[in-house]
Amino acid sequence: MGASGDELHRLFGTDGVRGVAGRDLTVCLATDLSMAAAAVLGGGNVGRTGRPLAVIGRDPRASGEFLEAAVVAGLAGAGVDVLRLGVVPTPAVAYLTGALDAAFGVVISASHNPARDNGIKFFGRGGIKLPDAVEDEIEARLRTLQKGKLQKGTPEQGILEQGTLEQGTLEQGTPEPQLPERGAPEPAATEFGRVRDATVEPEWYLDHLLSTLPGPSALAGLRIVADCAHGAAYQLAPEALRRAGAEVVTIGAEPDGLNINDGCGSTSLGALVTAVLEHGADAGIAYDGDADRCLAVDADGQPLDGDQILTVLATGLKEAGRLTGNTVVVTVMSNQGFHVAMAEAGIAVIETAVGDKHVSEIMRERGYVLGGEQSGHIILGEHATTGDGVLTSLQLLAAVNRRGVSLAAAAKMMPKYPQVLVNVPGDASKLGPEVAVAVARAREQLGGNGRVLVRPSGTEPAIRLMVQAEDANLAERVVGQLADEVRLALTGQ
Repeated sequence: MGASGDELHRLFGTDGVRGVAGRDLTVCLATDLSMAAAAVLGGGNVGRTGRPLAVIGRDPRASGEFLEAAVVAGLAGAGVDVLRLGVVPTPAVAYLTGALDAAFGVVISASHNPARDNGIKFFGRGGIKLPDAVEDEIEARLRTLQKGKLQKGTPEQGILEQGTLEQGTLEQGTPEPQLPERGAPEPAATEFGRVRDATVEPEWYLDHLLSTLPGPSALAGLRIVADCAHGAAYQLAPEALRRAGAEVVTIGAEPDGLNINDGCGSTSLGALVTAVLEHGADAGIAYDGDADRCLAVDADGQPLDGDQILTVLATGLKEAGRLTGNTVVVTVMSNQGFHVAMAEAGIAVIETAVGDKHVSEIMRERGYVLGGEQSGHIILGEHATTGDGVLTSLQLLAAVNRRGVSLAAAAKMMPKYPQVLVNVPGDASKLGPEVAVAVARAREQLGGNGRVLVRPSGTEPAIRLMVQAEDANLAERVVGQLADEVRLALTGQ
């Protein structure tokens, strides 16, 4: 339940490396990180003719421009050819990494975070998210590279001096790791990578999305409001919905580099609710900044979260005989109502740690085709290797349109339990066995009909508490008592 000091100080968080652009995530760090990634991930082409290929995409935030240039410079300098996709959704990078047989993919985005933040994350060959062990190897390469710069007396400050990023802190004085011989060798002067801009490749991704639908008019008769969060899907998502037959009203589709996720998108549904009611739409879809997830709103303005979307998709796949093992994979944050709905539908549920990369890892290992998170990261394994908001929205809307039911009716397939979240500041590694006793006591208070979760935050020194119960007042009371016991355990008083 606790986190070790090493876990708290990892550079990579639950979804790449993030921080305030220009302060935490600098040009030097972006360049060095890409060179370290090239050494670890670019080795897949060793022995082949030609150089490794990396594809890179970004969201529209202003800092993405200089960070993209830094990453491209680092990759090309390390002997990797680079295909710049421009502003595209994160799942487009994942798809094209696989479709082009690239050695790896790079995304410059801070997803749902505000415009001041940015991030860098990687996809391995085939467009899959990296396991923790591979991220650790990249980080080790980075440490060695930065340490070498400092020893040579270069004026650039390395990550060892910079300190804190949003996802973790690298401590000074960490012993230099012993690294295996792996990856592409450092290039000679004539072995630099070449850089080109994409032409038709993003269209391939759009064609792929539409090919997953049962027909060219799967959304015919639907009026949909699409909130693109002034993000990466501001052009592609409305186009995909239109080509699928829907009448589309678009909001949040005028990115200026500074307005991404600002009062719009999946983290702020108010604008979408207003637009759905104003236009008499059948549904609304809200994407986040990099469009790897989505949430929905029904015709009455009531929101649907990822668990409710998964319920619709899981039951549909089971009816079609395409839900492998009649199993769906979710995280420990899933709503108790989801488990109730799945049990009634005869569908088994497997839980993982928080983070969609853990969901996708279990899906790949065991051959399951559906998984996701309450936040709207949905992985449709038949068509994608990672969460894809545009794909999810197409499949959700096609499912309800095919059944001839409203989104509101579909949402009622899952009884949603009230959920209360509390953050307690402190170091989770200091929690002892008394907290396990407190959790057991909390579960007993719920009478076996609810959920209790205590976990360390992946982004700050805090402990996350979650309680779900059929009765909201009971959930509030139980989480309050649990928070008091966690604070007592931290202080020892």
